[in-house]
Amino acid sequence: MKTVAVLALGVVLAGCSSPGSVKPDPNFTTAYPVVTKPIPNSNGAIYQDGYNMSLFEDSKARHIGDIILVTLVENTNASKSASTTTSKESSMELGAPTLFGGGVTHNGVPILSGSVEAAKNFDGAGDSKQSNSLSGTIAVTVSEVLPNGYLVVRGEKVISLNQGDEYVRFSGIIRPQDISARNTVLSSQVANAQIIYGGEGVIASANSMGWLERFFQSSWWPF
Repeated sequence: MKTVAVLALGVVLAGCSSPGSVKPDPNFTTAYPVVTKPIPNSNGAIYQDGYNMSLFEDSKARHIGDIILVTLVENTNASKSASTTTSKESSMELGAPTLFGGGVTHNGVPILSGSVEAAKNFDGAGDSKQSNSLSGTIAVTVSEVLPNGYLVVRGEKVISLNQGDEYVRFSGIIRPQDISARNTVLSSQVANAQIIYGGEGVIASANSMGWLERFFQSSWWPF
């Protein structure tokens, strides 16, 4: 029984790390064209409805299920720095009191007098920089045509390699006038763009921290 349990555990672990483990996301699945009823033929005319052809129309996507090629040209750079310096000084002096016109002394030395001084300084500085770059292409399909003619697109690409999977998921809203004559559009021209790039498998696991290491690097670690 122990041998069977060990073998079963090995199969499960191998299945978790084998290529093809990336499951499609329903939010980025391919949209297919809407099926319409066939238009009945009306014999007796040269031109019939449903069989027209535009001689000067380009091949830009405009219907649900049409494919658009999105060119990923994402480059972001951000930096932030802060510096704070504060200082505060205060002092207070209490003179020797007098009683019946004479000072209060002990063995000729004035008493009940004193002075207090306080000083506080604070220096703080911080600096943060981040940059990201993503390039490539992904084919997406039109999932919805908005009332103003804008196109809602979505799609995903999964590449199974020897030791894992890589995937790119994309969704957003495109203006028809931003689509080029070659039916392409830049990702920087897409509104509400959602770009997800990730991977699973042996390589991705090797680049990930374990749960104990993540705990020591998290805000829950008190030291």
